[in-house]
Amino acid sequence: MLYAQVVLPLAQPMYSFSLDESLAVEVGDAVVVQFGSSRFYTGIVWSISTQRPDYPRLKPILSKLYSRPLLTPQGQRLWEWIAEYYLSTLGEVMRLALPSLAKPSATSLAELDERSIEPPVEQFIALSKELQTEEAIAAYREKNVRRAPRRVETIERIAALAFERSADDGFVPRRLVDVDTQHLAALRSKGLIRTEQRLRESLAGSGAQQFLLPTLSSAQSEALQQIRDGHASDKVALLHGVTGSGKTEIYIHLIADHLAKGEDVMVLVPEIVITSQLIERLERIFEGRTTTYHSRLTPLRRGRTFLRLAASTGGELIVGVRSTIFLPMRRPGLVIVDEEHDMGYKQSDFQPRYNARDCAVVMSRIYGAKVVLGSATPSLESYMNAISGKYHYVELKERWGSGVLPEIVVSDTIRAVKRGERRTHFNFDLLRNIERSLEGGEQVILFQNRRGYAPYLQCKTCGYSPRCPHCNVTLTQHKSSSRMECHYCGYAVENSLICPNCQTQDMATMGFGTEKVEEEVSRLYPEARVLRLDGDTSTSESAFRRIVSSFEQREADILVGTQIVSKGFDFEGVSTVGILNADNLLSAPDFRAAERAFQLMMQVSGRAGRHNDRGRVVIQTSQPKHPVIQYVTSGDYHAMARTELAERKAFGYPPYSRIIRFMMRCSDYELLRRVAHVLAQTLRTKFGQRVMGPVSSALEMLRGEHRAEIILKIEAGASMRRARELIGESLAAVRSDKSFNKVTISVDVDAS
Repeated sequence: MLYAQVVLPLAQPMYSFSLDESLAVEVGDAVVVQFGSSRFYTGIVWSISTQRPDYPRLKPILSKLYSRPLLTPQGQRLWEWIAEYYLSTLGEVMRLALPSLAKPSATSLAELDERSIEPPVEQFIALSKELQTEEAIAAYREKNVRRAPRRVETIERIAALAFERSADDGFVPRRLVDVDTQHLAALRSKGLIRTEQRLRESLAGSGAQQFLLPTLSSAQSEALQQIRDGHASDKVALLHGVTGSGKTEIYIHLIADHLAKGEDVMVLVPEIVITSQLIERLERIFEGRTTTYHSRLTPLRRGRTFLRLAASTGGELIVGVRSTIFLPMRRPGLVIVDEEHDMGYKQSDFQPRYNARDCAVVMSRIYGAKVVLGSATPSLESYMNAISGKYHYVELKERWGSGVLPEIVVSDTIRAVKRGERRTHFNFDLLRNIERSLEGGEQVILFQNRRGYAPYLQCKTCGYSPRCPHCNVTLTQHKSSSRMECHYCGYAVENSLICPNCQTQDMATMGFGTEKVEEEVSRLYPEARVLRLDGDTSTSESAFRRIVSSFEQREADILVGTQIVSKGFDFEGVSTVGILNADNLLSAPDFRAAERAFQLMMQVSGRAGRHNDRGRVVIQTSQPKHPVIQYVTSGDYHAMARTELAERKAFGYPPYSRIIRFMMRCSDYELLRRVAHVLAQTLRTKFGQRVMGPVSSALEMLRGEHRAEIILKIEAGASMRRARELIGESLAAVRSDKSFNKVTISVDVDAS
């Protein structure tokens, strides 16, 4: 009898099960086990031993789910690192790593069988055994080329594909043979071909040298060679290229290098929908080789994609969001993290709260793959690693082709108001540039980092503002739906001009969002065609693509949007970009506020003048002398980085320390306060003055639960392993008090 340690998709430790040797189970396999009295789960076999664990009774492993292991030894090491580093259990990692249908659970075995899926299959075709040699094919051609030329052409196509793909048994995927089903049926009826159903595979090895790669400029060619030099010395490459410098073209050449060797390539993007232009381009160049993976796919497609890759032999091009790092790769060669600075790579909702960029770097070391981190505005952590020599730094300072960096105009809103040079929310500086673009048949992007009509309403008589009863935030007015909404929990009420506090009809809108900007710009320019791109208008992928496609095809003149408009777009016609309220970016209560404000304004600015004439960017702000505004104006990333790094060093913020945030939530405020103080005191006995708090969270209440947090700073160079041990002891001590069980405590390592 054998015994297996099995990981279940629960916030629990591993459990031991007995294993009948007749099941032929190995490490990494998905198996079905019973956990508790009436629940059946899919688990991952972590280890197998002949020594019986010291438990009086062990339940058996009931069955094996798939023919191939879901997890490789390298995948196990990645899961273990994530669980250890982000202070979570392997079960929590499994819960995020595997798509739902690849790990079915149920209350009965029959129900679990119904929920199980099989790896995707497809039809494969091979020539008959009588047509296995070149001589036989040539003889058939000579005899039939005049009376059945189409049959001869198909037979020769199948033979050529089998040779290209080195198919030992002659079978090739049906999708590569571009003929109709009726024609293939006729060939089969005449005994000229054979067909089989097999696991679907990528087109690895098919026409690897036939990719139509873009021509590189001299600057791009030099950057590509520098990346290859860095990879030769086993270093992560940080590609710092200004917006429009052609980083994608460099990615494409690197991808082709590794696919030609039959290796897997993974490209991570912050958001699939936002980076649709990049994905469409990769699919055009690497036709039939690209697999996308993200949460907007159906559960069935996600599950089948995972199972297909688990059975793959290599040569895959995988493009996806942060969860893509958990996909199995058989021959990993390259990992590209595009827009590596983007906070979309940070998982913030559930344990483990991992950063996919950092996990990609660790994964590459485990797998022995190469890594490229790309950005026009790298994170300060990555930049620090580059200037310290840990990463190989590659810089692209010029735009590709005829594109030049835009002219930056800083427009002082206070001065504009005093001089009467402002109309609604637009300074005359911006209006003049909008008019110039519209008159020249060019396009405009207006950026406002708030959706809705107005951030809140306020009574002019008594000062009352409607708030969400569940989240303790003001309700945002949405004029199109005639509602006030909470953007955290979805609570909504009808708009009302009557103040519920003093009953006067004196409610006024305060501030402005994208909906109000759209209304005002449409009134100012009635002949212009205006579109809005934000969380309200792009509620589905199809709606998003419709808006983007319409603007791309110049069916609209002005695009109003939130920070969605800053990411990854390449609109040829945009000559003017307006940043309507830079102040709310600069005033965020966050030690990263300056860095993120710079990144966002630079990314938005990068949408202007990407192809021909020099674009113009107008930044409206009441702080024109603010250092960040000055850095954006000069486009000086290095100056911003030097200033921010000096300030972070003085105050002990990352990258000179690691921030660990303990978040606590409970519907009982007094219990939450008591637990927060106990945990803070317990942590102080181990970490001293490194512990700050507890304090109420910036969002004090969310969905009916009160929230508090504690911050722990661990200086760079200190042992994180020892810190994690002490944190584990502290949490265990607090959780040992059963009266505290109603308080949920989560840990965010490398918190922002």
